[in-house]
Amino acid sequence: MRNVVCRVALLSVSVSMLCGADWRQFRGNDANGIADESGLPVKLSDPDVLAWSVEIPGQGVSGPIVVGDRVFVTSSSGYEQDRLHVSCFDVESGRELWHRQFWATGRTQCHNKMAVAAPTPASDGERIFAFYSCNDLACLDLDGNLLWFRGLTHDYPNASNSLGMASSPMVIDDTLIVQVENDSDSFATGIDIETGMNRWKVERKQLANWSSPTKMPAPNGDDLLALLQSSAGISAVDPLTGNEVWNYDEGASTIPSSVVVDDKIIVPSGGVSAIRLSPESTAPETLWSESRLAPKTASLLAYGGSVYSVNSTGILSCADIDSGKIDWKLRLKGAFSATPVVSTGHMYLVNEDGVVQVVSLEGSGKIVDQIDLESVVLGTPAIADDALYIRGDGKLWKFSR
Repeated sequence: MRNVVCRVALLSVSVSMLCGADWRQFRGNDANGIADESGLPVKLSDPDVLAWSVEIPGQGVSGPIVVGDRVFVTSSSGYEQDRLHVSCFDVESGRELWHRQFWATGRTQCHNKMAVAAPTPASDGERIFAFYSCNDLACLDLDGNLLWFRGLTHDYPNASNSLGMASSPMVIDDTLIVQVENDSDSFATGIDIETGMNRWKVERKQLANWSSPTKMPAPNGDDLLALLQSSAGISAVDPLTGNEVWNYDEGASTIPSSVVVDDKIIVPSGGVSAIRLSPESTAPETLWSESRLAPKTASLLAYGGSVYSVNSTGILSCADIDSGKIDWKLRLKGAFSATPVVSTGHMYLVNEDGVVQVVSLEGSGKIVDQIDLESVVLGTPAIADDALYIRGDGKLWKFSR
């Protein structure tokens, strides 16, 4: 295999960066979109809760991540979006701490609605893994020093699709899980976070897929499994070896991702289905399916004994997690690409026009606040240390009390 991997610097990390309130990947550390921050503001329309807003270069649909006292965001610029950016800001002041740029080595063609900076970056608390639609993968330390760079298109020239790639990577222990699924050379790979080299690579169904991996405890209860979702269903694999442990073959969406809560996996399959793997079985059982819960683009959430889904017309549905019975529906304003996030009984939803709607999840759901950011927002927000971070085209906002 021809590798575009270079080791550039030794890792240098301050202990103060290792913060328990981080938001280190798409939908947070646990990939469920939940952060119970008791001090997170509900009234975002109050001028006093806008801590700061800063300009960021280019465009992107990736969400921000937060590690310690720093917030990171990726973007792409240039006529062909072939300039790749990673920007780092101080969480207290919004001051830019550093900014790195790279040339894309892979294809930058994508849908007009998307951007090359589509996948949300990930972190293990010591490194930042910035992945792009062009299948370029950069690993930097928290100070912006390049540790290694991998051009996956160099190794796998046929791995692309005309609409662009968007699956966000996930770190499990010392392995970075990356799904590169498309109509041609479709695969998932586990990459050693120290070296950038493949630990494993498995072939996947040859069909474009924009869903992101998630994780759940293995049947032994001690280890974690990576859940790889596609139109074929869900494959649970050992993150260290890529070996499949079990498979759900009833199909699943190729855009919104599944969510794990306790022993259940809530899957965008047949609308929405709840599945569970019992300790003595080798394949999951379906607990219920509800076609009326089918999400459009935003991924699913499970919180407080309920499942939440946003459909193609902007309707938020709440269903019982044990039965799939729909308890209530709430019409929201606009279409949604960003996945909602939840904190202490409130859901924060940002539509594609940048209108943030805060919904109280008590009772039958109620919009309790709204603010217009006047910017296209497609990336999922982040929550860390009682603050909400939202990125739009060319801008990053922080809301906190």
